[in-house]
Amino acid sequence: MRLKRPIYGVDEAGRGPLAGPVYAACVRLDARRTIEGLADSKQLSARRRVSLAEQIKRKAVAWAIAFASVAEIDRLNILQASLLAMRRAVQQLALTEDALVLIDGKHAPQLNFEVETIVKGDSLVAEISAASILAKTARDAEMIRLHEHYPVYGFDQHKGYPTRAHLDAIRLYGISDVHRHSFSPCRPGNQSRRLSENSDRREGEAG
Repeated sequence: MRLKRPIYGVDEAGRGPLAGPVYAACVRLDARRTIEGLADSKQLSARRRVSLAEQIKRKAVAWAIAFASVAEIDRLNILQASLLAMRRAVQQLALTEDALVLIDGKHAPQLNFEVETIVKGDSLVAEISAASILAKTARDAEMIRLHEHYPVYGFDQHKGYPTRAHLDAIRLYGISDVHRHSFSPCRPGNQSRRLSENSDRREGEAG
């Protein structure tokens, strides 16, 4: 029964990209402080997501953001790394024993609280929508930061997703230290060259 129970929404961002960490967030909203426009982060413009993220951080009862690294993605696989990021986000908050954790999708991390998975939850449940927005904006900010170190890949534009421009850059420059080597286009042997943060910065500046 959800009535009067503390409800926390959890979602991840970044399972599909070829590069960068996977992020997750956990949010408990305040029913007395309405946030208009919450929706699946993928359906919102970047500007709208940033605006809503600021409101969520200001108005929510509690929120947390966490991630799993590229190394963890390659070691565990992307699903398990996503669940790890979710668990880390939840563990940052002081949930009470009666908390109900609502998670987007079909899979849930192992938690010491009651958990319910909801397919398309980011479109159906406000708490999950809020979590999806925080996870997405945090990951986008990280990919923009990584773009400064690896400008040849265009992370600021595609955020690591396998767009034609990104795949062309991988063919031209090889993979970097922040690419997911367990993903097919980035597997060692598929590329003859590997860029580190320092070497890529020099090359970007030289170009």
